[in-house]
Amino acid sequence: MAVLAITTTLTFAAQAEEMATPMEAKELTNKAMELVATQGRETAFKTFADAAGDFQPKDLYMFCLDMQGVMIFHAKKPQLVGKNLLAFNKYGDMLFTDMTNLAKSEGEGWVNYHWPYPGSEEIKEKASYIKSASDHSFYCGSGAYK
Repeated sequence: MAVLAITTTLTFAAQAEEMATPMEAKELTNKAMELVATQGRETAFKTFADAAGDFQPKDLYMFCLDMQGVMIFHAKKPQLVGKNLLAFNKYGDMLFTDMTNLAKSEGEGWVNYHWPYPGSEEIKEKASYIKSASDHSFYCGSGAYK
């Protein structure tokens, strides 16, 4: 029984170390938008998509939408590209509407919502930091569980 308790504790500790913090998500978003500004959108998106690169640490990844709510890049779910997600409300939040409105009004900031926790069906609180491109035609973000 003690071995099971220790194994379970170590498993949860290892998983917690692999999960990013909200501040790491913000730092990644800022780093990503610096790359967009210096290298251009297409080069940046290719860099974001590289699973072995610097833009998918721990459980973080980049996603980008245009100002009409259409997904233009997603590192983990490329099948979402081209889809308008403004009406998405599967877990009780209009997160993409909230993100798009924030991108339009403030240019950057936090959006809180609920999302399935990796490896389970449990819905947990998550926060994404989003930031608009300098031309305000799209925004990108990354999120972490709270």
